[in-house]
Amino acid sequence: MALDDLPRLLLPVATRAGRPAVVAHRGSSSVAPQNTLAAFESAWRAGADAIELDVHLTADRRVVVLHDDTVDETTDGTGRVADLTLDALRGLDAGASFSRAYAGQRVPTFEDVTRLVAERPGIDLLVELKGIWSADDARLVAKEVDAAGLAGRVVVQSFWPPTVAALRDAAPHLARGLLLALRPDSTDELVQVCADLGVAACNPELALLRREPDLVDVLHDAGLRVLVWTADEPGEWLDLLRRGVDGVVTDRPDRLAGWLDGRLGTPDAPLAG
Repeated sequence: MALDDLPRLLLPVATRAGRPAVVAHRGSSSVAPQNTLAAFESAWRAGADAIELDVHLTADRRVVVLHDDTVDETTDGTGRVADLTLDALRGLDAGASFSRAYAGQRVPTFEDVTRLVAERPGIDLLVELKGIWSADDARLVAKEVDAAGLAGRVVVQSFWPPTVAALRDAAPHLARGLLLALRPDSTDELVQVCADLGVAACNPELALLRREPDLVDVLHDAGLRVLVWTADEPGEWLDLLRRGVDGVVTDRPDRLAGWLDGRLGTPDAPLAG
């Protein structure tokens, strides 16, 4: 995929005057319930460059936005997402456990989110498919992206190479990423896996960089973008800025955006001399 065809989220940090993309982890999840429309709206208002979210399939094969395999942690219901219908999920409260102010927030469908993003310029989507998906299942995600006209603003990703391969086969027009939490046996092998999957980004956990200090350089040398997750403190942001990462996934996009403004200037302003 040519540079001009990539979502802005995947532009190299060098083309951003050294300013990494601000990626809101499950939305602005420090101030609103994660993976809800309220969190996504808040992320857009905070000036995030992208929203990171997670998707599952319901029992009736609808794509919904939720992090866990079960609804127990973030709603007033119980049970596995894969065992519940969309109607059952929509009856749950996904906001009250975070704060009474958010009572009534629902588990959104992926269609709800693509519609919201389509109406709000300047923000991309980083979509994680949880677990193993077939190509037929992955097409359900791509269908919603295409229906909203967001193909140029979406990156799809997974920890699971078979799911990334399914995305490659089902929706080759969408930019892809490989998530990374475990220390690779070999960085050469990791780069080869990324090449085989045709990903544009390899996105490691923050803690992994402490064990693999050269990983960002290795991935950049392979032509890959690097979006690191999840960094919430200024000391972590400074370290990632010095490493030259292309994006920072954070629960605090409002604070990170302001911190970057203070160090580097606003995104459209010239850097201070």
